[in-house]
Amino acid sequence: MKFKPVSEKIPKMLHGADYNPEQWEKYPEVLAEDIRLMKLANCNVMSVGIFSWAKLEPEEGTFTFGWMDKLLDTFHENGIYAFLATPSGARPAWMSEKYPEVLRVGANRVRNLHGMRHNHCFTSPVYREKVEIMNSKLAERYADHPAVIGWHVSNEYGGECHCDYCQDAFREWLKKKYQTLDALNDAWWTTFWSHTYSSWSQVESPAPHGEKMVHGQNLDWKRFVTDQTLDFYRHEVKPLKAVKPEMPATANFMETFEGLNYAKFADDIDVISWDSYPTWHDQQDESYLAAYTAMNHDWFRSLKDGKPFLLMESTPSLTNWQPISKLKKPGMHVLSSLQAVAHGSDSVQYFQWRKSRGSSEKFHGAVVDHAGHEHTRVFQEVTELGEGLAKLDEVVGTTVDAEVAIIFDTENRWAVKDSQGPRNIGVHYERTVTEHYQAFWEQGIAVDVIDSEKDLSKYKLVVAPMLYMVRSGVGENIEKFVQNGGTFVTTYWSGIVDDNDLCFLGGFPGPLRKTLGIWSEEIDGLYDGETNRVKVVGNNELDLRGEFEAKELCDLIHLEGAQVLAQYGSDFYAGRPALTVNQYGEGKAYYIASRNDQAFHQAFFEKLADQLSLKRATGGLLPKDVSAQVRTDGTNEFLFLMNFSNETKDINLNGQTYQDLITDNEVSGIVSLPGFDVKVLKK
Repeated sequence: MKFKPVSEKIPKMLHGADYNPEQWEKYPEVLAEDIRLMKLANCNVMSVGIFSWAKLEPEEGTFTFGWMDKLLDTFHENGIYAFLATPSGARPAWMSEKYPEVLRVGANRVRNLHGMRHNHCFTSPVYREKVEIMNSKLAERYADHPAVIGWHVSNEYGGECHCDYCQDAFREWLKKKYQTLDALNDAWWTTFWSHTYSSWSQVESPAPHGEKMVHGQNLDWKRFVTDQTLDFYRHEVKPLKAVKPEMPATANFMETFEGLNYAKFADDIDVISWDSYPTWHDQQDESYLAAYTAMNHDWFRSLKDGKPFLLMESTPSLTNWQPISKLKKPGMHVLSSLQAVAHGSDSVQYFQWRKSRGSSEKFHGAVVDHAGHEHTRVFQEVTELGEGLAKLDEVVGTTVDAEVAIIFDTENRWAVKDSQGPRNIGVHYERTVTEHYQAFWEQGIAVDVIDSEKDLSKYKLVVAPMLYMVRSGVGENIEKFVQNGGTFVTTYWSGIVDDNDLCFLGGFPGPLRKTLGIWSEEIDGLYDGETNRVKVVGNNELDLRGEFEAKELCDLIHLEGAQVLAQYGSDFYAGRPALTVNQYGEGKAYYIASRNDQAFHQAFFEKLADQLSLKRATGGLLPKDVSAQVRTDGTNEFLFLMNFSNETKDINLNGQTYQDLITDNEVSGIVSLPGFDVKVLKK
């Protein structure tokens, strides 16, 4: 399938950055020089106006759009396009002074002073009114401007407010959900510690000096924050769509961000975009980091069922806010940028175009450094990438066809981390999901990363690591998926609680018990450094062999129809099942009872991929640290080969002939990839 480009005005790979010309008002020569440099770097789009409220409305009711008019006109004259932002991410000081209610109140019930970003209340009537006025004026003035191709709504939504407006809104949200206090008390299990509520007015958001141990309440507060933020997004976008409904709108998301359930936003946002800042070249395994970054790309692509996303922010060199601000080594910028494209992005964009002269981002990476010219290593690498992206017009709109889905569920994540046991010093939910994902990434097998409520019918294999919370209907959908011939894999600490974080009665893994054919009696939390062994039984159906290391969590289970594939090797549960498979209907369900080393995941999922005849990008296994991804329009396939090892690797392409879209070379059979290299090939 091929999707339409973000804008018919520019059916090309988008290449650009956040641009803040208002910072350079007293340097009029900068705009002209920036336009020259943008064209030189093959940049065709800029995100503008993101933090421009004080420049657009310096005093209440006084609007100054002349500078934006000039900027967008200049862009149009030079073949450059713009995502025009709504400036709600940071409001002007006059507003905070006159209307203090717009400022957030922390969980400690103390109102913030003016400053920072996202220091605003999503519920405040005044803030909503001011946002509506500003966005209406932007839409009326610029929706039909020839340079504008989309709306960049606010910036990196996040955070929460605990003011009186938000407390009232939370109570109304709860009334709508539960109808009665009895239903709320039952759902939250408030008989615990005698915390039963007898009046709606007694209910408040979690607080460090108040209630924070009622897990159902914590969960509902997080759900409310997501819903209230989404409602604010809808409020922001309404005046924009009123003027030009067809103009696409995006809101840039963040790497594995936990504060919001992004799945709830998918239907409202026209194009998913996100901001990627991996810590390349640190001391951890580079393959793990590359796989983790790829998983993020796949997560955001999967939010809209494979529709291409936008890499809205990345750095061409370094950040200034991570613990160590490490430079990207030569070649890493091209590789990491095209990794995003390989996984479904139709853009590569940066924060930022030109380094700020002062304040907190003056040392954050940028295309244009303080030197102010093109004679820098970073500028040359950006230019090189721009030249490559310009040759990938055919890839725009193509998608990734995945036979495998991994469930990475935000509400489950919230509940896992709030469970208080069995490991409070690190249950490692995100890393666990990534390690399962990595086993497919290493094989060149495409993966969708989905919420647990997504339709599963299109997949051959669904993997759900630590599916602690099984929401209403999810267990039934998984059962149906397996019964109809699908293969399901889950792990320890799954099927434990329902939507309200209440434990399933009658035995774990709750609604998954029949599908998996096992019963979980108890789970052992291992100390750091303590291990067990997982020993594969002979003549198993996967032809899996060997012995692997288990750590951190070991589930003690009983068979209820499942077959044993591996057993524990030590401790009082030596000989008990550690890996099982259950034939259920036309499909199979596997249960991994312990947290195992990566060697287990590699071996297990390689055997499973062979059994299911999962499609590998190159038709076979890949060398270590090499990734292969395919984008397709349904007829043509575009193969991305990426080497993260900084060593030359040979790739066997099974004798198939490809055309290299970047260098226009014909290649066949064995392709040599130098360090930090990437090839984009058309079958």
